[in-house]
Amino acid sequence: MVTKEEFTALYHEKITRRGADRLLEWMGKADFFTAPASTRYHLACKGGLMQHSVHVYERLKKLAAAEYPEECPYPDETLAVAGLLHDLCKVNFYKEDIRNVKENGAWVQKPYYTVDEQIPYGHGEKSVFIIERFMRLSLEEAIAIRFHMGGFTASPADQNVSAAFEKVPLAVLLHIADLEASYLDEARA
Repeated sequence: MVTKEEFTALYHEKITRRGADRLLEWMGKADFFTAPASTRYHLACKGGLMQHSVHVYERLKKLAAAEYPEECPYPDETLAVAGLLHDLCKVNFYKEDIRNVKENGAWVQKPYYTVDEQIPYGHGEKSVFIIERFMRLSLEEAIAIRFHMGGFTASPADQNVSAAFEKVPLAVLLHIADLEASYLDEARA
């Protein structure tokens, strides 16, 4: 389990470009460190988004090293930006609510997460938008983050996913890292 302090240290070590400090400050003022990663699937718990981000970064580093054993074309900072920041669209996205659940024949109130979308801009698009308010992304970083969900959020007519994956291998690697983290590393609620 990664702590806020460990995440912050990793972020400062790996992401040093102009504006990175302001972005991290915004993340701290928002709910990045306490938000869940989902409402009921992977890491639907307090701090789940931060944990998921680290898992994706770790998976992305391993995938990049395996794909490019001689020399990775992506600097460490690029891998950190893509892995640690790909889901910033989920900041201030969930809210906790209470519902009645029957347990052992008695109704009890249980907390759960619901979606409270404030910026309906798309999943990956919204992450890119948020990041770019604070620091510049390379084109490859922006494309990877935009398409990290692969076809899961695309309309059937959207041919951009295939084009992104063909032109930007980082997008493929980030998509796979996200899938591996979500389905292999993280508990379901």
